[in-house]
Amino acid sequence: MPRTRPDITIPGLAPQRAVVTGASDGIGLGIATRLAQAGAEVVLPVRNPQKGQAALAWIRERAPQATVSLRALDLSSLASVAALGATLREENRPIHILVNNAGVMTPPDRQTTADGFEVQFGTNHLGHVALVAHLMPLLRAGRARVTSQVSIAARSGTIHWDDLGWERSYDGMRAYAQSKIAFGLFGLELERRSQAGGWGITSNISHPGVAPTNLLSARAELGREQPTLGRRIIGAMAARGVLVGTAESAGLPALYAATSPDARGGRFYGPGGLGNLGGPPAEQKLYAPLRSAEEARRVWEVSEELTGLSLSSPVPAGPPTT
Repeated sequence: MPRTRPDITIPGLAPQRAVVTGASDGIGLGIATRLAQAGAEVVLPVRNPQKGQAALAWIRERAPQATVSLRALDLSSLASVAALGATLREENRPIHILVNNAGVMTPPDRQTTADGFEVQFGTNHLGHVALVAHLMPLLRAGRARVTSQVSIAARSGTIHWDDLGWERSYDGMRAYAQSKIAFGLFGLELERRSQAGGWGITSNISHPGVAPTNLLSARAELGREQPTLGRRIIGAMAARGVLVGTAESAGLPALYAATSPDARGGRFYGPGGLGNLGGPPAEQKLYAPLRSAEEARRVWEVSEELTGLSLSSPVPAGPPTT
């Protein structure tokens, strides 16, 4: 008997504008497709223009009436993030949904971003922090829902405060967990500061569970010439409907967090199945490393320092049109 795949109902989103990072394939492409099908105007910031064009074709085939477009973005470069921010501010359109989904995972050897940060911390966390900072006027104008994608890896680990860049003893998996813990703490702190400052932004976090995505596939730019053993095992389990999710179902928690009238700020959403590895989206208890408001405040302040950006004093923009 075929497995019944989990799904959710997404409310009509026209004429809202949505921005989804990491939407050229995998989970992000699924998220962007569903938003477009629900009527949102979807912006796909991508690093690889060829993959971006393929993603556009994929979405337009499934949502022929959708308005979907590409912008250039390399989250591992603060200059690239700033350029995208400037472009979108010049377009002067409010942003109603931002899904911070893109990421890199466990390069076998330590690598750095264009700005000298360990590549996972610099891309998964700091790149997205900078994006939120540069888009802040548009997010506030749109009273946006900001959903930040963390990982089941954030269940354990900590912030490596004495060596954020893992320069002394690189451990790819622990560095990945750190990047996702930091990003989750940031997403929760964004909600607290929005509520305190009256910014009008609703911020929550999500995780996709475990699914066969490209995070652990062959990535020559990360020094990984073959898919990891874990990726091959996950793919086999997903194909047989065992425990884990699919690339499509893994996007449902973020979609729920970003669109459902029942999803709330400061909450955590993930798959509700056994071990939270797969299944329909459900609210989850915060992982222990994500519970400290003091750690979140420290992450916020250090992130502002490292990016050179103040999230409380956003780059100004003219009055956006609705």
